[in-house]
Amino acid sequence: MNDLAVASLAEIALRTLAVSASALAVAVAIGLPLGIALGRRRFRGRGAAVSLVNTAMGLPPVVVGLVVALLLWRSGPLGGLGLMYTPTAMVIAQLLIALPLVVGLSHAAVGALGPEWHLQVRALGLSGMRSLWLLLRETRLGLLAAVIAALGGILSEVGAVMMVGGNLEGETRVLTTGILMYTQMGRFDDALALSALLLGLTLVLTGTLTALQQSGRR
Repeated sequence: MNDLAVASLAEIALRTLAVSASALAVAVAIGLPLGIALGRRRFRGRGAAVSLVNTAMGLPPVVVGLVVALLLWRSGPLGGLGLMYTPTAMVIAQLLIALPLVVGLSHAAVGALGPEWHLQVRALGLSGMRSLWLLLRETRLGLLAAVIAALGGILSEVGAVMMVGGNLEGETRVLTTGILMYTQMGRFDDALALSALLLGLTLVLTGTLTALQQSGRR
């Protein structure tokens, strides 16, 4: 590395973890219940809701970043909150990217059970929390796949967080934006150091979730 100190590496990595973990936690807390409800229940407009979720799963991150920037800009409807170029703005952008992935993939996991499974549960006299617990056990692989996909989408995202965070040193610089900046500056050693750290972080986190996903599988 040239000028990138170990302390700076640690700071950028910790900020990446903090922003990504916050976005993922909110996305899971909101997205899993929505996805499960979308997969279990039949209601008017369900097809439109599923179509909307599927469309949102493919939204370009830069479009998400633009929408968040327009909302948080000083002249925007939420400009008075002063969130532009802050970690909070980055969390919001990453949340909007991760949430459709969690909802869409968890909905697919629950929907794959089919109506026969629900009939069998009713025949066994299970309802309420017992039925929900059994559902979570049966769809654990798919639900954790949704979480892993959302984590991957968050960790690899650069366009949206650059737009709303600004890549400010000591404030909003994360691993992906740092890699982009150092590459553009021709500081390839520093870019490679951040890349190695990002890859290692991704492997550890996804590996942990994968181990949890596969644990107890017969």
